[in-house]
Parts: sequence; C-alpha cells; structure tokens
Amino acid sequence: MTAMVKAERVHKSYGAVQVLKGIDLEVAPREVFCLIGPSGSGKSTFLRCINHLEKINSGRLYVDGELVGYRQQGNKLYELKDREVAAKRRDIGMVFQRFNLFPHMTAVENVMEAPIQVKRESKAVARERALKLLDRVGLGDKAGNYPSQLSGGQQQRVAIARALAMEPKLMLFDEPTSALDPELVGDVLDVMRGLAEDGMTMVVVTHEMGFAREVGDSVVFMDDGVVVESGHPRDVLTNPQHERTKSFLSKVL
Repeated sequence: MTAMVKAERVHKSYGAVQVLKGIDLEVAPREVFCLIGPSGSGKSTFLRCINHLEKINSGRLYVDGELVGYRQQGNKLYELKDREVAAKRRDIGMVFQRFNLFPHMTAVENVMEAPIQVKRESKAVARERALKLLDRVGLGDKAGNYPSQLSGGQQQRVAIARALAMEPKLMLFDEPTSALDPELVGDVLDVMRGLAEDGMTMVVVTHEMGFAREVGDSVVFMDDGVVVESGHPRDVLTNPQHERTKSFLSKVL
C-alpha cells in the first residue's frame, strides 16, 4: 500500500537557521498522525512543506506516491509551475490556527467558494455540498451567518467544512484549537474525531494530548528539527523512552 505521506531526509532552512534536519516518516492512508513538541521544533514548517507552502531544501516528500512540488528526471528535480502545484494542492485540505475566512461572505459562501472557482462547479452543486458539510460540522443553522457573527470555534468549524468542500484525500491541521477559548475547543475536536471515524487521513500538529491519545494512530515527538520519538500514542505519551520527551510531557500533561 502506498503511503499517503512519505518524507525522506527532508531538510528546510531559513538562511543559516536549520528548521528541519532530515525528517523521515510515513503516514498510512486512513491514519491519524499527530505531531507534538515544543514551539519552534519544526512541526508547523513540516506540515506546510507537505502541500508546498514551504519549499524543502533537500530530501524527498511524497503525497500518495507523487513528489510534492517537483518532478524527477534522472537524478534531477525540477520545480513544478505554480499552476501544477495548485492542481496537486487541491487534494490536500489545510486548516490553520487562524480561520482565514472571507469576512464579506456568509458561512455557506465561504465553503462554496473554492469548488466554484477552482473546480468550476455550478453554484447549485457547490451550495448543496456546502450545506451538507456545515451540517456535518454542526453548523447547519449558521449557513447565512457572517464570520463576525460566529464564535472562534464556529469559525474554525466553517474552515474545516471549507477544506472538506474540495473533497481532499489528506487533511492537514496546524494547531487548529490553539487560538480558541478553552470551552470552544471540544466542538472542533469532536468534528475531527468524526473525520477520523470516517477514515480521513489526517496529519495534526497539536497541543491537545488527550486528542492525540484518544484519536491518534501514531504520535511523533519533534524537537529542534528532528524526530526524537515516534510510535503508538499509548507508548509515546505514557511510556516515553527519551529524556527530552519525558521532560516535554511532564510540562504539558
């Protein structure tokens, strides 16, 4: 079976600062893969490399068996044109810390926008799916509301519905609950649990250890640009082998 995400010796630098120092990992189809670690460890940068929002400096990164952002001829890599990158990116949904909704559009219009603009879907088809997706994230009654009329948690659930509207085969979540008030976190995590139950492949950068333990199939602890420890959530979170992992978890659990 082809891995949904495969990283081989992935390096990423900003100038002289090495952010990723040779990441090797694999995410299987239908797997919920959680990345944990302190701020600045490279988790979000790696996530952004998966859909080529950040370009890697060396190594190989594949999604569903295809190179991300490049094509290979012989031993050389050639960067794809922006249009080709955008076409590949359609299959990858991404949910950010900040919801990035269009403020002048209602919830349903936000969800409809990409399928209409990118896939050239008719408004009727896009609207029907958008309403179903808003229902799925528990916001069927908020379709006509503007972002300013929604709580942070509701906006984040609209953002998830928007990502799902493109029918992706992979979903990336970059600390989707970190900007939310604590009482709003649960609703967003419930939606993500539902996606996991439906078999969506997800890579989740998170500080929510309970979610990683309950829903994750694998947990990777990153620090200083490297994978320190990885395995089943039960093993990594309750019986970590590395001192650095133990130290981190003692502060967050």
